Amino acid sequence: MTDTAGEGGAIARLNPVLRQVRAGNGFEEALEQILQVVRLGLVPGGERLPPERELAERMGISRVTLREVLKVLQDQGLVEARRGRYGGTFVLSRPDTPAGGAEEELRRRVAGVDIEDVLRFREVLEVGAAGLCASHGLTEEGTERLLRALTATHDATLPDYRRQDTLFHLTLSELAGSASLTAQYAAVRATVNDLLDCIPLLVRNLEHSQQQHTALVEAVLERDAEGARAVMREHCCGTAALLRGFLA
Repeated sequence: MTDTAGEGGAIARLNPVLRQVRAGNGFEEALEQILQVVRLGLVPGGERLPPERELAERMGISRVTLREVLKVLQDQGLVEARRGRYGGTFVLSRPDTPAGGAEEELRRRVAGVDIEDVLRFREVLEVGAAGLCASHGLTEEGTERLLRALTATHDATLPDYRRQDTLFHLTLSELAGSASLTAQYAAVRATVNDLLDCIPLLVRNLEHSQQQHTALVEAVLERDAEGARAVMREHCCGTAALLRGFLA
């Protein structure tokens, strides 16, 4: 994370994923959570993870356990440890997506994924979250968060678009008010992102997605639950159609 964000802001950005682990599986659950942080782009490539103390306290594990987790990630080439005044654990930039011809890598990523199951579960969670946000209404702070996330997708460069899109959808799931829903969505979104990395970015599709994002936010803020669910369902179906077309 950048220093300008501050430690509190840095750890807060990871709230959709980080939670207290259950006794008995501390290492495994902590590894799963940090992997999701990386795969979802909550900490972009080149930026630093929050300090070990913050991460360990947030997940309820010892710093020894956390260091074991970070060592695994380092061995997998996902993070690197840097020493010195501005040191810490930094997320490494992911390699280019394999859509440009690395067919072997593409097949490896999707071989064990039940695409239909992932897409249907994602739709259930996303449509539900949109409906909850609209029917329950958002606080002033929640409204500001959603609008900032929407603006970030509009302003994103093409290479950063998918990360900002992920953050927008994670924000919506958080604002639905169910920690269980958010945790499940974070998990399924990580898999969706792996699938999306296997297909090219299409400008026409991104423009359409942005129109849907705007319509979705308008419906949520107008407390139009039926409209919000309909827009989100259409949005999910559009992504599903692309993934089926490229990967099925």
